[in-house]
Amino acid sequence: MYNLGGRRVLLGVAGSVAAYKAVDLASQLTQMGAQVDVILTKAASRFISPLSFTSVTRRPTYLDMFQASLAEPEVHVQLGREADVLVAAPATASLLARLSLGLAQDLFTLSVLCSSAPLVVCPAMDANMWEHPAVQGHVRTLQERGALLVGPEVGRLASGRVGVGRLAERDTIIGAIRYVLGKRYGDLAATRVVVTAGGTQEPIDPIRYVSNYSSGKMGYAVAEAARDRGAQVTLVTAPTSLPDPYGVTMVRVRTALEMRDAVIQACQHAHALIMAAAVADYRPAQVSSTKIKRGKAEALSITLVHNPDILAETHVFPHLVRVGFAAETEDLVSNARRKLRERSLHLVVANDVTAPGAGFGTDTNKVVLVDAQGEEELPLMTKYEVAWRILDRVASFLRGGQR
Repeated sequence: MYNLGGRRVLLGVAGSVAAYKAVDLASQLTQMGAQVDVILTKAASRFISPLSFTSVTRRPTYLDMFQASLAEPEVHVQLGREADVLVAAPATASLLARLSLGLAQDLFTLSVLCSSAPLVVCPAMDANMWEHPAVQGHVRTLQERGALLVGPEVGRLASGRVGVGRLAERDTIIGAIRYVLGKRYGDLAATRVVVTAGGTQEPIDPIRYVSNYSSGKMGYAVAEAARDRGAQVTLVTAPTSLPDPYGVTMVRVRTALEMRDAVIQACQHAHALIMAAAVADYRPAQVSSTKIKRGKAEALSITLVHNPDILAETHVFPHLVRVGFAAETEDLVSNARRKLRERSLHLVVANDVTAPGAGFGTDTNKVVLVDAQGEEELPLMTKYEVAWRILDRVASFLRGGQR
């Protein structure tokens, strides 16, 4: 799990039926290592109890600014000044207006005015309210000042109607928080990173293809970790069942040829390429335009031809830090070192796909990092943790150092 490392999150909860979802958000942020301070507006306290937030954050829940000020005279200044990120979830039309106009009418808006931290705004309201010109005007003002708008989404609303106005999902909001924290504090801020993921699909006919067992999890983990460290990330992905990482530019491809073209385009202005995709080595020489019907013959032969070596073709970008993956079943290090040498790569991430807990489809991986200086064998860890260790190397190469 991504660790927020003690980052201070100031969560403002406004009076919406979606307020109950903020408890889950506060709980998950706390489990991820954040110190979460919650401020409820007066209206929010009619929907959800302060005790609910205190129970999951193990910290006081703040309500009325005057009541708080009696106990801590400058609590509004302290909460705003010490926050690493401000989150309004849910943000009602009323709260959007107060934030936009700078009206310090409640403890949260007062704290926002005292803070220089990034603001993440997650609206939730009826669709007609959301579409009203006054609300849209407040939203534009907040965005012009640098606030990050997350949602609202289309879904069933409290009125029973279906429309735009539903609070964004918890994981989407957390992705946005990770995104803004990475931009503010990450060591890869202002770095452009291209990542590939998934197994390419090489069509035989309109309903069949040649592929492999790649789930895309390793590449997506690398993309998320790079985003969390502040990088501007482009993820070139073959088809997967994974949700899009927040704040990552998605480029969807299907075949190796499509991935080659997308990677070459994305690398034009990139600083690093991490080639985590499982690109098919071969593709059918001929693709039938209609379904190949079952015939009387006992066997069907398909002629395969080589796909391009995408990593080899990226040597035309001399300043690009290039990282390859080697999924092997034998001679792990020797095969990885040959790939490092033949493609002139900075780093090869080698893993035995037959090892328990490693390889395709798992949430964990066990890899050996191979570069010109030697090998480093990592223990079994989550793919996100592996991604972080890979990016440690990438950051070092970008600085002109080793490891």
